[in-house]
Amino acid sequence: MSLGLDFSIVVIIALNVLISFKGFNDFSFFEKYKFNVGAVKAGQQYRNITSGFLHADMPHLLFNMVTLYFFAPFLVQQLDSYKFILVYVVSLLMGSLLSFGIHKENNYYSAIGASGAVTGVIYAAVTMFPEMKLYMFFAIPIKGWIFGILYLAYSIYGMKKSVGNIGHAAHFGGAMGGYALALILKPEILSQNLFYTILIGLPILALFILMKLKKI
Repeated sequence: MSLGLDFSIVVIIALNVLISFKGFNDFSFFEKYKFNVGAVKAGQQYRNITSGFLHADMPHLLFNMVTLYFFAPFLVQQLDSYKFILVYVVSLLMGSLLSFGIHKENNYYSAIGASGAVTGVIYAAVTMFPEMKLYMFFAIPIKGWIFGILYLAYSIYGMKKSVGNIGHAAHFGGAMGGYALALILKPEILSQNLFYTILIGLPILALFILMKLKKI
């Protein structure tokens, strides 16, 4: 995987850094642009996007940007700069929309961070190359398709049990965006890796069933 940074990646990382630092030092700015269910209901739809460029603190920002640094060049190489940006933005928006859908009865629910968009980038890569090697906890080697299934299974558990101060719904929504865009932009995946594509999509189907049954 090449670590060369395309200009599109530099722009996205720069926007995350600049907007996050502004939010670190300006509480009113942070409050105005974070995702909040009540505010979105009131018509402030821009929060679905702007919240993805805010972070809680430096570790939060650093983790997301380092992860993006490693995975984004791969996506640019397989697609192109414009399609990479499309995957990033759609995944970010899908994360916000699923968060709204899951938490729409809680007007006080808020969220920030690029995790949904970054998860979408990772999931698009895993969908295109399911046997790519990843490292859980930076040490344990695991195939991409296994990582994808385990990650979304944990996200479902996190949504059901409200585990930690983590936007599990945003992560899952982002993954859905990455999965869908990978199939749309590289439809040959279906003929090349049909079995893995179905496996990777099973947690998404499971979430829809659980939502239909009102289990989440």
